[in-house]
Amino acid sequence: MNVLITGGASGLGAAVARRIAADGGTPLVIDRHPPKTEDGEPDGETRHMLADLADRHCAERAVHSLAREAGGLDAVVTAAGIDSCGKLGDVPAEDWERVVQVNLLGTAAVVRAALPYLEHAPNGRVVTCASTLGLRALSDATAYCASKFGVVGFTRALATELAGRIGVTMLVPGGMDTAFFDGRDEQYKPGPDASLNRPEDVAASVAFALSQPPGCEVRELVVCPATEPSWP
Repeated sequence: MNVLITGGASGLGAAVARRIAADGGTPLVIDRHPPKTEDGEPDGETRHMLADLADRHCAERAVHSLAREAGGLDAVVTAAGIDSCGKLGDVPAEDWERVVQVNLLGTAAVVRAALPYLEHAPNGRVVTCASTLGLRALSDATAYCASKFGVVGFTRALATELAGRIGVTMLVPGGMDTAFFDGRDEQYKPGPDASLNRPEDVAASVAFALSQPPGCEVRELVVCPATEPSWP
């Protein structure tokens, strides 16, 4: 199984790539940074392309390049995501818009480019990565919520559009123990007692969705810590 993974060099995307490889599949990574091993060393085995998902043409080229090199695609997992916390008036417009460009428009660009390959796969699948904040809004997160609410609407419409042709799953993860929170002001970081899921556990849920037989789909999948404050 050839699985294209955006954001596959770190966090959830890297965990999904490792899980795909462990299950005997071939991860194909798109990221702004090259993938590394779990030990932090350069990963010379995982096929990858460096691309900025905020640049649609760059994202499309990466999809086509990896798909052609691998001889096709069986699935796409759009795990790439960024954030820019703060009040709407305090977040620079360029930073705010980049969140939407990467999280929402980048997701759409990658899926659009991958569709011709998935159409020819025996059991083509798409897994998008939304968020609990794509279903429940939070202050100081207008950019992130806007992008993830958009992913929710995009994915639900896509599932209807592709019904019977390509399986579509919307993953809705809660907080995960990744570098996603690094570099934020302290007020926007999880507290010392916060319960965060291991990305490997969430990746197992992605693998479950991808493993369903033809005609059976996991349409929406919420995976969050038992004490997740933003759910339900």
